[in-house]
Amino acid sequence: MIGNWQTNLTFQARHLLAIFLLCLAAATSAARSDTSNDGLFEALKNAPNEKEARLIETEIWEAWIDAAPTPELREQVESAMRMRGEYNYQGAREVLDKVVAEAPDYPEGWNQRAFILFLQGDYEASLADIKRVLELEPRHFGALSGQAMIYITQGRAELAQKTLRDAVNVHPYLKERALLIKPKGVDL
Repeated sequence: MIGNWQTNLTFQARHLLAIFLLCLAAATSAARSDTSNDGLFEALKNAPNEKEARLIETEIWEAWIDAAPTPELREQVESAMRMRGEYNYQGAREVLDKVVAEAPDYPEGWNQRAFILFLQGDYEASLADIKRVLELEPRHFGALSGQAMIYITQGRAELAQKTLRDAVNVHPYLKERALLIKPKGVDL
């Protein structure tokens, strides 16, 4: 009887230890990827010039796309981006609808769909998707600049300027920075 109890306890202890180690490995992996992105954002913020900033920006975009939970979802996002390039907005939207349904915590799925919605003139739906992107990745300068473009289109200049300033705070060499209105007596 004692032998069975000890064997069962040993099995349970090994099982719990295995679960703990799997959780620890997952947490370590997530922390590593967050640290990697943190480093990219820090490098972007401190880029010495626009050329360097563009290289870092490209790395960040690749990291955002690479963060797809599965290779299939990544391919779907890339497929939607190709469709967008071919002006097949409806096809891209249908693909991205599936992506956000399947991976609601994948910011780039929402961001790409927000862009399509913007191109289709559905600004309120685009803003809703941008809101979700920024909940998941508050430093998403693409979503912030898209949000500012919608606000400009809607005639909401003050809100557009605030949003652009937030975007430029993340990415000092953001192309849309040229749309910032310089307050009197302040250098940007």
